[in-house]
Amino acid sequence: MNQAIDLAPMSLRVEAGLPVRVSPLQAGQTLHEHLPALQQLTQAHLESAGGMLFSGFAGIDVGGFQAFAGSFGHPLLSYEFGSTPRSKVGAGGVYTSTEFPAHRAIPLHNEQAYTNEWPMRIWFYCAQAAEQGGETPIADSREVYRRIDPAIRQRFAEKKLLYVRNYGNGLDLPWQQVFNTEERQQVERYCRERGIQYEWLGDDELRTQQRCQGVAQHPRTGDWVWFNQAHLFHLSSLDAETQEILIDSVGLEGVPRNVYYGDGTPIEASLLDEVRGVLDACAIRFPWQTGDILMLDNMLTAHARDPFKGPRKVVVAMAEGRSGDLL
Repeated sequence: MNQAIDLAPMSLRVEAGLPVRVSPLQAGQTLHEHLPALQQLTQAHLESAGGMLFSGFAGIDVGGFQAFAGSFGHPLLSYEFGSTPRSKVGAGGVYTSTEFPAHRAIPLHNEQAYTNEWPMRIWFYCAQAAEQGGETPIADSREVYRRIDPAIRQRFAEKKLLYVRNYGNGLDLPWQQVFNTEERQQVERYCRERGIQYEWLGDDELRTQQRCQGVAQHPRTGDWVWFNQAHLFHLSSLDAETQEILIDSVGLEGVPRNVYYGDGTPIEASLLDEVRGVLDACAIRFPWQTGDILMLDNMLTAHARDPFKGPRKVVVAMAEGRSGDLL
């Protein structure tokens, strides 16, 4: 059970755990009137706990969420080189959460851990909680790292990972949406600046390859974390029938996305099944309340989405971009 944190502001209740839960003691109070205290609490607890849940505050809408997320010292980021469909919501820096069908679960992952640039901070605002399901499970990436078999950790740390993506074949996102441009030269410039290999195939198809980290060390806490999306990009994330259909249609090299060890050798599907088991065992769930805001340190805490029924609206914002070592 969560316990109240000592030295919390007199007007707020702060309960320890992952996430740390912060709520007003009196109904009708807003985020704005508590903003300095909330910023101090985040400074004190986010990088130790990994996540903060602000719940029970009045008068929040998408504009207020944007202002709140932008009040922590870093401008909100645009969603570039994305791997899932999203749409802008209102003013800049706020997007829909992944637009996958409601009946599908989205496994635990750290945002953009499949590339060498990622946000350090990510926020989720629940504008409308689902009638059933729709939780955003989270997991401590430090705990995931500790539970992964040391031999697997070492292999991922030493070999790193090679992500291969194909765009424009009608099976995944078009490159125009991923790179937010219609101009090939802009795509090429983006890739060159980030060490992404690219190859144009046919009239409107593109293949990219990028070598990235398998594990990472947090720049401020020094904690080692499990930080990749191999379990999502690998062909084994799909059921056997879908795998067979894709390979028959476009060949193994042409599937929308896949991942290999950094030297190009295959990753064992059984190994990734073991990783998925660890992630599932580390998942933490809490029920969304309409108006809740979840703030995560994106390196320390992974997130997911459960299937749901009924209308659901959760939007996301990101800030404090960080570049890993170019490999």
